[in-house]
Formats: sequence, C-alpha cells, structure tokens
Amino acid sequence: RKKLKSTSKYIYQTLFLNGENSDIKICALGEEWNLHKIYLCQSGYFSSMFSGSWKESSMNVIELEIPDQNIDVEALQVAFGSLYRDDVLINPSRVVALLAAACMLQLDGLIQQCGETMKETITAQTVCGYYNSAGTYGLDSVKKKCLEWLLNNLMTHQSVGLFKELSINLMKQLISSSNLFVLQVEMDVYTALKKWMFLQLVPSWNGSFKQVLSEADAWFAERRREFGGDVAFLESAQGSAFVPVFAHLRLQYIISDLASARIVERDALLPSEWLSSVYKQQWFAMLRAEQDNDIGPQEINKEELEGNSMRCGRKLAKDGDYCWRWTGFNFGLDLLVTYTNRYIIFKRNTLNQPCSGSVSLQPRRSIAFRLRLASFDCSGKMICSRTTGYQILTLEKDQEQIVMNLDSRLLTFPLYICCNFLYTSPEKRADS
Repeated sequence: RKKLKSTSKYIYQTLFLNGENSDIKICALGEEWNLHKIYLCQSGYFSSMFSGSWKESSMNVIELEIPDQNIDVEALQVAFGSLYRDDVLINPSRVVALLAAACMLQLDGLIQQCGETMKETITAQTVCGYYNSAGTYGLDSVKKKCLEWLLNNLMTHQSVGLFKELSINLMKQLISSSNLFVLQVEMDVYTALKKWMFLQLVPSWNGSFKQVLSEADAWFAERRREFGGDVAFLESAQGSAFVPVFAHLRLQYIISDLASARIVERDALLPSEWLSSVYKQQWFAMLRAEQDNDIGPQEINKEELEGNSMRCGRKLAKDGDYCWRWTGFNFGLDLLVTYTNRYIIFKRNTLNQPCSGSVSLQPRRSIAFRLRLASFDCSGKMICSRTTGYQILTLEKDQEQIVMNLDSRLLTFPLYICCNFLYTSPEKRADS
C-alpha cells in the first residue's frame, strides 16, 4: 500500500512550499512567499501587525524591510517554513542567520532551538561568532557557555583564526578570570597574549600557528628599535588599547622564574612601573616569609584567591604514574604533585628530594589552593569535571596529603589538572 503523508508533511508541502489557498504575499530581499495569515500569527511580529491598527493588517502584499545584515533569503525560508511544521533541522553553519531571522519575527520556539544548537556545536571555529551573536540577540545562556568553553580551552586550542577573532573585551574577561585553565604556568598566558596582540595588530598575517611567536618577537623587536628603548610597547599609541588585557596578568608568578623574567624584560611590552611594583611586592613577601615567620594563609579569602592566586596546570596524556612541580620561586615551599592509582597527592618536599631553589625549614607551612580536574572531547566540550573548591592545607616537613580521589568517570584521557595556589598570607602582602 502507498503510505500516506503525515498531516505535518502535507501541510508543509501543500500550504508552504506550494502556497495553495494563500491569503497574503510576503516580499523580502527580492523573494516572494505565498503564505497564510493564520499561520503567520504564530509569529509575534506578524500577530502584532495583523491585530493592531497598522495599515498592513488589511493588505494582501507586504514588503518586509530587513535591517539585519545577518538575515538572508535562506534564513527567511527556514523561519517561515517553521510555522508550517513540527520540527526544524538546523544546520550549525546557518544557525546565526536563522537566529537573526527568528528574533526579527519573534519566533520564541525557533530562537530557543537555535540557542540549543549553538551550545551543542561550540568549537574553536564557532565560539567567537556564537559569543558575539548571543550578545546581539540576547541569548545569555549561549554567551555564558561560550565563555566557559574559552576559559577551558583557550590555552589548548590556540590558532591563528581564533586569536584574530578574540576581541579585546572578551580576552580581558578570560585573562582576569581565576577559572582560566592555565597550561603550564602564568608565563604561558603572557606568551599567548603576545601572539594574540601581534595577530590583532597584523590581521593580514596568515602563516602557521607554530610561526606566530617568532614572527611576533621580530615584529615587536622592530617596534623597540623605532621607540629607541625608552617606551614600553603598551605605552605607545599602537599598544595602549591592549593595556586593560595585560593589566590582568599575574606578574608576580612570571617574575618569580629567572628565564621568564628575562624574556619579559627583553620584550619591553610592559611599562617599567608595572614590573618595579611587582618586584617590590614580591621582595616584601619573601622577607616576611623568611624573617617574619609567615607560614602561609590561615583562612580562606576567596577574593584574594580569585584575584591573586598562582594559576598553573598540567595535561596527563594517558593513565600512569606522574610526579611534577611547577617552576618558580614559591617562598621556600617546594610542592610536589603526584598522580598515582587515581589519587592526586600534594607533598611538601623539604629534605627528601633535591630542589633547585631555597627550601623553608619551618616546622609547618600552609597553602591555600583549589584543584580542578576535567576531561574534554576533541571539540573542547567538557565530558566531566571535579573540583576540591578552595581549601587550606597545612603540611609538616616532607609530609604528603591526598587532596583528591578520582572516580572512574574522570579517567578519560587526556586529563587536565588545573590548580590555584596562594603561598603567603593575604593580609601580609605588601601594597604595590
């Protein structure tokens, strides 16, 4: 037997595509649609038009003005068609245009469906476009999802295209956040910003991402020669727009490593006052730790932790046993991090293993920390995550402490470990 068409398919084919028994013609962008008022009234836009005292309420042909450049004929075709069918298949490559059309026509169901499609298809290629569109069309949940994706993936999904698309305001939000997944240390954030700023200033550059750093270094070196070495790049006319972004770098954790400090001094991107202020701050913090018996934070100060903690991370490519430390001077607390048998362990190394820097011999030392673990799929979408929240940990000499026991759901590799640390008491930090 011949299978009969469903009512929905029949309506879509006969009334929308064929335009049978049409009582109104809609003209826009050089195209015409023979439609039906009873279906158009599902749209808030047309419902208001037909029910009010507007002249269009009695017209059989309506010319639509399309002020939004994101809207095209294809988007209008899908949007009008959605009024005649139960479901709409949204192509992710077309979702922004369709969202624009849905917002203009006030199609709440289609707007919601576009938002869900966007949240499910965030990638390095779509995230900036989705973020901007979500802001334009008021999809706060999509905007939040894009921001979360960038915080989780900025340091691992870097590309020429992404860095060109990231605006100054958006990058400022990312760099200022304590939730940024930093791999490996704060110096890597500085390096990423240097590449990003170069691509913002020279958007015509189209080499591979592996070449960006050397090209950026050469380009900024040429600017230094032009300035004569007296002006930092961020103090120049070209660089001033980027000051709000670089101001959120946690410089105290960059200048605590000799190699990193030398690179920052050589680059001369940052105003000298910024660096001298941080050098002073860290010097006083070191003296307090060494001479004033500062044993570290004694209570959770969330504001201090979110704004001033050391951000660092590690990628574990596969399951196994790992032990590492992050480089830099940490006020005599040589913290070893171990991953073994699904446990994350912190150890205060004092005498057991060699250390490249000074080691505190105080009987007890405290740190404030937050540990986060997460795994992601190939597009950067989070599969699962776990966090300790902010905690205080007090360790005696060579003492180790289990800080997290992983459940099997988190054993999806690669596994990303991100930490926030504060080594000195916030109330004793020197004013810069």
